[in-house]
Amino acid sequence: MHRVYIGLGSNLGDRKANIREAEEKLAALPETRIVKASSLYESEPLGNAKTWFVNSVLEIETEFEPEELLKRTKAIETAMGRKRVKGKRWGSRIIDLDLLLFDNQTVNKRNLKLPHPEMQKRRFVLLPLSELAPHVTHPQLGTTMSELLGGLKDPKKVVLLRP
Repeated sequence: MHRVYIGLGSNLGDRKANIREAEEKLAALPETRIVKASSLYESEPLGNAKTWFVNSVLEIETEFEPEELLKRTKAIETAMGRKRVKGKRWGSRIIDLDLLLFDNQTVNKRNLKLPHPEMQKRRFVLLPLSELAPHVTHPQLGTTMSELLGGLKDPKKVVLLRP
């Protein structure tokens, strides 16, 4: 089994319900189980998005290899109504599923980069990831998630959502 951390985000519709639906769809994948889910956080948007996001991170175990898991997560996004607009990054979205860490693997392909190349720059990723895996080390930087969070310069606001 592979240990994978997936970032989830939504800023359209019922954001919390979108996160929960995506979690259910991920848990329903064959040979996959959710180990832990972080708290939900509300975060200031990047780029063209206007409304704040709800974000979380899941720790899963799966038999899928990285590219197959990526294909499955993209299928979940599409099934939930995500529309990709060519040339528009960081827009509003009903759901976003990002593979953050996959075991200790490094992958550098056109459609898949692991670890996620922007994760160490984003508070909305590092806060929930550090909640789940503070001592997990970034495979390229050799720094733990809590150390990355402690040294982060991201000015974007992220707040814990109360259950």
